[in-house]
Amino acid sequence: MSAQTGVREVGLACADILTLHKRPELPQETQVRGAAYAIGTVYARVELCYNPDIEHTKPLPEDPFSRNAATGTAHFPTPAYQQQEIVFQRAFDVLRQAVAGHAFPAASVAITCDGNLIALKAVGRLTYEASAPEVTTATIFDLASVSKVVATTTMAMILYERGLLDLEMPVAAVAPEFAAGDNRRREVTLHQLLAHSSGLPAYEKLFLRAQSREDLLAAAFATPLVADPGTRAEYSDIGFIILGTALERIADERLDRFCQREIFGPLGMTHTTFNPESALRLSIPPTVDDVTFRHRVIQGEVQDENAGVLGGVAGHAGLFATAEDVATFAHAMLNGGRPILRAETLALFTSREPGPVGTSRALGWDTPSSPSQSGKYFSASSFGHLGYTGTSLWMDPARQLSVTLLTNRTWPDTRNQGIKEVRPAFHDAVIEALEASP
Repeated sequence: MSAQTGVREVGLACADILTLHKRPELPQETQVRGAAYAIGTVYARVELCYNPDIEHTKPLPEDPFSRNAATGTAHFPTPAYQQQEIVFQRAFDVLRQAVAGHAFPAASVAITCDGNLIALKAVGRLTYEASAPEVTTATIFDLASVSKVVATTTMAMILYERGLLDLEMPVAAVAPEFAAGDNRRREVTLHQLLAHSSGLPAYEKLFLRAQSREDLLAAAFATPLVADPGTRAEYSDIGFIILGTALERIADERLDRFCQREIFGPLGMTHTTFNPESALRLSIPPTVDDVTFRHRVIQGEVQDENAGVLGGVAGHAGLFATAEDVATFAHAMLNGGRPILRAETLALFTSREPGPVGTSRALGWDTPSSPSQSGKYFSASSFGHLGYTGTSLWMDPARQLSVTLLTNRTWPDTRNQGIKEVRPAFHDAVIEALEASP
C-alpha cells in the first residue's frame, strides 16, 4: 500500500470515527479507542478526532455559563442609544459624507460599550438612486468575510472546546484529497488554515472552472501551495473554503445548520442567516451588477462568486445579518464568549500569532496592524475582521467596546475603494467621541 493510499484510507476511517460520539449505543471506551486507532498512523499525537480528554493548549475549567450552547441563554446588550445623535454626531457625519461621496450607498452601524448598545444607526439608500428605498437599522447586509469569524471561526472554537478539534491536526486527516500531488500538503494543519499561514494562495477564481459545489471543492482541495506551510502569512479565501469543509466533516453537519443551532440561536441572532429567504431579498442592499459571470444584479444572494457556486454556504463567505445582530455577537465575545464559549478558548483564538514574521493574524481573527482599518486607537488586545463588501467588526476588550460597520461599498461594480479611508476615520471618530463624553 502506498503512503498516499494509506493516508487516504486512514483519513476516511478518521472521518467515520468522528461520528461515533453521536452513537450512544457504543460504550465510551469503544469510542475513544476507535478514534485513537483511526488516526494513530496519520501522525504521532493520538489525541485527535473525538477525544473528550484532549489536552488543550490552555486549560478550560468548568464554567456553568459557557457550557453546551444549545442550553445557553441569549444575552443582549442593553439599549442605551438615546443620545447617539449628540454623542456620535461627527462619526455619523463621516458616514453621511461617505454616502454623498459615493463610497457606498448604504451603511448600518451598531456600537456597544460596557454591555450597552450605545449606537444603532442607518444612513443612505439601497443604491445611489434617489428613488431607492432607505436603509433602516433592520436592514440585512451581506457580511462577506466577516462570515469567517462570526460563523466559521466560532464553529472551530466550539469544536475545539468539546474535544473534537485539535489545532495541530493535519488537514489531510479529515480531507485526504488535500494531500495529493505535493508532500508539503501533508504538513498543513487546521491551525495554519485558521492563521492564514498554510502556504495556500489568497484567492483563485475557482468558479470559472467549477459548475457545482463538488467541482469547486475539488478545485479548492487541489489548489497548489505558493509557499511552504508556516513560512508566510497570506490571507487566504481558499484556506477558509477548505477549513469550512473540514469543520463540517468533523462535526458531521453542515456549517449553516451547526451555526444556527450553536451560535445564532443561543445568542438570539434572529436576523442572521445564510441564503436569505427570497421574500427578504428586495430589502437587502445589492452588492454588484454582475455583468461578467452571473449576468444579473446580485441582491440577497452572496456577492462572492466562489461562495455562490458552493450554494451560498461556505467557510469564507455567505452570511447575512443586521448590524444589531453582529453587535449581539460582539457583546458575547466581550463577555468572555458567554454563553456559547469559554473565556480561555476565546483568548487562545484571538491572541496574535507569533509567526510567520510580520503577521497580524490570530486564529481566524485579525488584530490591529499599523496602519489599521480599525483606526489608530484600538488597543493591542483588540481583534476583528473585514469583509469585501465593505463590512467590518472590531472589538477592544480593554475598552469593552465593539464597532460594527456594514455597507455595500461594492455596488455597482466592486471597483470603489473609498471604504479604506472611511473605516479608520469612522472608528477614530467613535473613540474620540467616547473619550470626550463625561
